[in-house]
Amino acid sequence: MRILLAEDERELSNALTAILKHNNYSVDAVYNGAEALDYVLSAEYDAIIMDIMMPKMSGLEALKRLRAEKCSVPVLLLTAKSELEDKVTGLDAGADDYLTKPFAMSELLARLRAMTRRSADYAPEELRFGNVTLSRATFEMSTPQGAVRLGNKEFQMMEYMMKNPNMLISTEKFMERIWGCDTDTEINVVWVYISYLRKKLRSIGANVAINAARGAGYSLAVENA
Repeated sequence: MRILLAEDERELSNALTAILKHNNYSVDAVYNGAEALDYVLSAEYDAIIMDIMMPKMSGLEALKRLRAEKCSVPVLLLTAKSELEDKVTGLDAGADDYLTKPFAMSELLARLRAMTRRSADYAPEELRFGNVTLSRATFEMSTPQGAVRLGNKEFQMMEYMMKNPNMLISTEKFMERIWGCDTDTEINVVWVYISYLRKKLRSIGANVAINAARGAGYSLAVENA
């Protein structure tokens, strides 16, 4: 699941990014409302965590513009303000939830899970394709013959493919979706992780395979019997 984090306090942003990634989210971090608006309108996100008080453009203004553009991505607003009027203003602007600083990370993660469950694109706790089940709770990939726990990037790539079975996904799309828009990571890392996933699929007796279309990308398909 890909998250946009818009928070101008660098230390808080770094801490939130680290914890979100530890919980198997892919995160793009920006530091003002104008950047947040640009990122959301040019890429695909599953959720947005956005501070209200930011330079260049406030979180509320960015949110209003996103909703005016018919962007339906769920938004969790962060703010130091706790007055009821501020909460009402944020929700009326199109926010899905509201969290006042300081907050516990466990609460933010719980609200994020609840918010994405309500969205139209919410994926269930278990994804299934062929004889493979992917658990979003335990990060395990399993078949009736066995199970294996996936690492962070492995899980995100497998989740993306299982949510889009039989669809050709380009290497560039994997890079954008999993590693983020501003990554310095070499593009061949996608092939490396595809190789890891293929080995793990074979190790548990999966009847699905990751097929490669030269120069075009990869797709997850059920193997012919």
